[in-house]
Amino acid sequence: MNLEYFAIDGQGFITDNGKALEDLFGDEENTRKGDACLNVMATRVATVFASLREFPLVRYRAAKSLDPMTMTTFRDLIPTKLAAGIWNCLMKYKSIPNFPQKETCELLILDRSIDQIAPVIHEWTYDAMCHDLLNMEGNKYVHEVPSKTGGPPEKKEVLLEEHDPIWVELRHAHIADASERLHDKMTNFVSKNKAAQLQHGSRDGGELSTRELQKMVQALPQYSEQIDKLSLHVEIAGKINRMIRDQGLRELGQLQQDLVFGDAGMKDVIKFLTTNEEASRENKLRLLMILAAIYPEKFEGEKGLNLMKLAKLPPDDMNAVNNMRLLAPSSDAKKSSAGAFSLKFDIHKKKRAARKDRSGEQETWQLSRFYPIIEELVEKLSKGELSKDDYPCMNDPSPTFHGTSQAASIHEAPVAHSMRSRRTPTWARPRGSDDGYSSDSVLKHASSDFKKMGKRIFVFIVGGATRSELRVCHKLTGKLNREVVLGSTSLDDPPQFITKLKLLTAHELSLDDLQI
Repeated sequence: MNLEYFAIDGQGFITDNGKALEDLFGDEENTRKGDACLNVMATRVATVFASLREFPLVRYRAAKSLDPMTMTTFRDLIPTKLAAGIWNCLMKYKSIPNFPQKETCELLILDRSIDQIAPVIHEWTYDAMCHDLLNMEGNKYVHEVPSKTGGPPEKKEVLLEEHDPIWVELRHAHIADASERLHDKMTNFVSKNKAAQLQHGSRDGGELSTRELQKMVQALPQYSEQIDKLSLHVEIAGKINRMIRDQGLRELGQLQQDLVFGDAGMKDVIKFLTTNEEASRENKLRLLMILAAIYPEKFEGEKGLNLMKLAKLPPDDMNAVNNMRLLAPSSDAKKSSAGAFSLKFDIHKKKRAARKDRSGEQETWQLSRFYPIIEELVEKLSKGELSKDDYPCMNDPSPTFHGTSQAASIHEAPVAHSMRSRRTPTWARPRGSDDGYSSDSVLKHASSDFKKMGKRIFVFIVGGATRSELRVCHKLTGKLNREVVLGSTSLDDPPQFITKLKLLTAHELSLDDLQI
């Protein structure tokens, strides 16, 4: 069974240390509400494992306080409480016939505070760009097609989902890579498809034989369907590339990534805002939100107001920036503020980095350097290097789970507990084909390769996941030879995430109103 991503509906918990939200979880009644929401969420997550006949080793992000005198907040305890709830449910499920009695997979429970940058930075995959730039409703894309009656163009709705082989193949590809592949597909299709050659007038003169006419008639229905799919994605990719150019997103994207990796700082942001006044309100806001996540002290008092005035952003946008600044755990925020001090007393202060360059990996495409934090966490988890102090286990693994080495566990064939078939993920299959339309092969053939993979890794994020996190789970499935499945309370695109952050400061907000 190819999961890739699953969503668990529930009351959300993107919260911060701001005063308004402390009121949200500050009293006993709201704590009870929060516990009830987590219990429902835990039952739903545990049900996923029961249906898959998987028994996970449960890891979670531990709550941290600034010091022994600081009380741990309800928000800090969300991963701990959810892990405990899931574990209690799993203990009950062990009495179900054929439910495994020993660990068959790993589960890592996180919340949105682990990575405040991933939800707002521009992600450059085909999937992310479609949802970020095209104002899609869910997976529905609306475009114009020629009228069959010769009238004005008609609007047509299409779903970019699993049934579309081109979408399945290209969704995790960088937009530049996707554009190149689409061009190659069109060229390849025309060169190898007899009907396409005739349609494009590439055949030399002369009469058509009966055999040729028969082949043309037989090929035309397939040609029509395939050329429609290709044309759709060529249109979408072209529209995205025009928007990237018109909105100056390459320059903005470069600055965003330079900020994240410490190659740019405050002066660079100020320069961008003063020289790119035509940049959209949303793009300037997202840039400042990234800056706030890396340099929270730059938004204290008048500093933040002055930056917002420079960017010509309205006061309600400041709510999103403030909540971005406060979303990180208190201990992390304190370390960030102290991080600017150096015992070496360097004359030239180094810029702060929110990510380390992954020097061992070479990226083919520009602006593909960024990676979400869960990539490092999942890799460490797979290698057995994830800190048990920061990410404790609910259950001590049985001696046979990891065996004598972690490497043995990675390549060990999993016990087939699931009652459903486990086929190769469609996006993990080869894209090469000799039919001139390679995407079709993605959905036509099941492979036994998936059975050779190691134990699954599940990652569940309370408060919403991002498409960059979905991308790295897809990437790590191939790299680690283990299916990495992402679960969350929602899959958020940047506009949705920003709206949620703004809502968090509303004084009338209650736990029942906060849907994530």
